[in-house]
Amino acid sequence: MAAGRLVLRAAIGGVMLGHGLQKLTGSFDGPGLEGTEKMMTALELHPAKQQALAAALSETVGGALTAAGLLSPLGPAMVLGTMAVAVHKVHLKNGFWSSNRGYEYNLTLIAGALALAIEGPGSLSLDRLLGRERTGLGWGLAAAGAAAGGAAATVAIAKRFAPDSAPAATVTSAPAADANANADASDGADPDSRQ
Repeated sequence: MAAGRLVLRAAIGGVMLGHGLQKLTGSFDGPGLEGTEKMMTALELHPAKQQALAAALSETVGGALTAAGLLSPLGPAMVLGTMAVAVHKVHLKNGFWSSNRGYEYNLTLIAGALALAIEGPGSLSLDRLLGRERTGLGWGLAAAGAAAGGAAATVAIAKRFAPDSAPAATVTSAPAADANANADASDGADPDSRQ
């Protein structure tokens, strides 16, 4: 059982660490922060610069903590949160299968991270070495709740900081309309109140 959790932690943590480093530093042919910021803009995750950094750090740190089995279930919770946002913003609309850019792969990472949050990192982990291993359904539910809250906050922040979708309309008036507006303004009438 200990070896199985080590393999699961290494796979899920390693994949997420790699994804994070792609976004954070451009490692493994990744876009780096500049490219990740452009991606966040395209996904309407605003403010894009801060969302890019948050996603990159969450994947990098969450992956590293998961792989090492340290501070569990924090690492798995970070994986759960980033994958929840990815499913919501990118993959859900495409259906289940990855061949159509669906959420199949994300769900696999979510299931593995949730299993690790519930079962703990195992005996071959830094948490066990430090005598701080946390296991059980309660810890798994706490990780899932923290992930759901973080994902919801990410989407809410994106909506709050979204730029206006339509540029401000420029009003141009005909000369006669300008004269009427000036006349109305001089007597205190609102030029837009005329029927």
